[in-house]
Amino acid sequence: MIDVNKIRSDFPILSRKVNGQDLVYFDNAATSQTPTQVIDVIIDYYSRLNSNIHRGVHKLSQEATEAYEIARIKIQKHFNAAKPYEIILTSGTTEGINLIASGYSNLLKPKDELIISAMEHHSNIVPWQMLCEKTGAYLKVIPMTLEGTLNMKAFGELLNKKTKLVFINHVSNALGTVNPIVEIINKAHANDAYVLIDGAQACPHIKPDLQALDVDFYVTSAHKLCGPTGVGMLYGKAELLKLLPPYQGGGEMISTVTFEKTTYADLPHKFEAGTPNIAGVIAFGAALDYMNDIGFDSIAKYENELLNYATDSLQKIDGMKIYGEAHNKTAVISFNVGKIHPYDLGSILDQLGIAVRTGHHCAQPIMDFFEIPGTVRASFSFYNTFEEIDRFIAGVDKAAGMLQ
Repeated sequence: MIDVNKIRSDFPILSRKVNGQDLVYFDNAATSQTPTQVIDVIIDYYSRLNSNIHRGVHKLSQEATEAYEIARIKIQKHFNAAKPYEIILTSGTTEGINLIASGYSNLLKPKDELIISAMEHHSNIVPWQMLCEKTGAYLKVIPMTLEGTLNMKAFGELLNKKTKLVFINHVSNALGTVNPIVEIINKAHANDAYVLIDGAQACPHIKPDLQALDVDFYVTSAHKLCGPTGVGMLYGKAELLKLLPPYQGGGEMISTVTFEKTTYADLPHKFEAGTPNIAGVIAFGAALDYMNDIGFDSIAKYENELLNYATDSLQKIDGMKIYGEAHNKTAVISFNVGKIHPYDLGSILDQLGIAVRTGHHCAQPIMDFFEIPGTVRASFSFYNTFEEIDRFIAGVDKAAGMLQ
């Protein structure tokens, strides 16, 4: 059972005012807020431990290195990766995807095929387009339905012996749809294709078991999980990561360097060139601790109650159109009201202290599919309340009355 009032006291930003109103933060799909327990870890690092890692024999460096590697193990255990070195620490989901795309640039041949879905974030579209341009491979797209789900029959028809890689988001950032990734992974593997799952939108709501999924690569970002920005995780099966060349060259990722030849470090350091976001990684571990203390089952149950309450309330507003009506979805509602431009509606909500996202949400193909310029997106987290939803509903109703 979630004690939402106690939880809200952990988040300093939730007590501030915006435009003279108490903040209602419904832009959690863009980034979650950060609790004091995580902020304190960042302050502690810079107050007590600030030193570069893996390189020093002095006490500060050793303590910073230990805290950093403990965080890696926390991430490994949270996602149930088999080994700590299968966790590559990145700047976020986007870097993880680009790392894999870069690695495969020398492994694909002309006319090889890659598959993505019609509901991907731009970060899971553009790197593969760039990879196809470099290699001569082809990019194929799983179509979506009007309900905002993937056409799995079409996916089966797209798979063939030329398919090498499949890239799918676990949850759509624009629609909230939870995609059937177990079925996707199993079908791809039966066709000898590898799978990368973009988990950025799933991980705040779902605790994926990477070994049980048998997924080849999985990426996510800390800032969606009550952690800091600029930090993320790439999981890869060790045998696959070993096949890929380093993503960047520099310090830390080497074994030996001469002017004649450089040999590379073992996993995970082969992919972690340069000084990392040390404080951010340590705080990532603290954020996972915080959310696990609350419990992901409790989080999912409460957020689903918020989603159902908000959906039922919105549908009572004249002209309401909700995009993404999958039975299995996370706490995201994308909608428009009549012919009101989403930016206009979002601007009025902002004046009322209510933060939502407007636009195409870096998912332009979805908007093109529905033939709309964008949507208003309200996304909920476990620290939101039913009272906030009531304010939001009243705000949407007021804005609609002003603009229609």
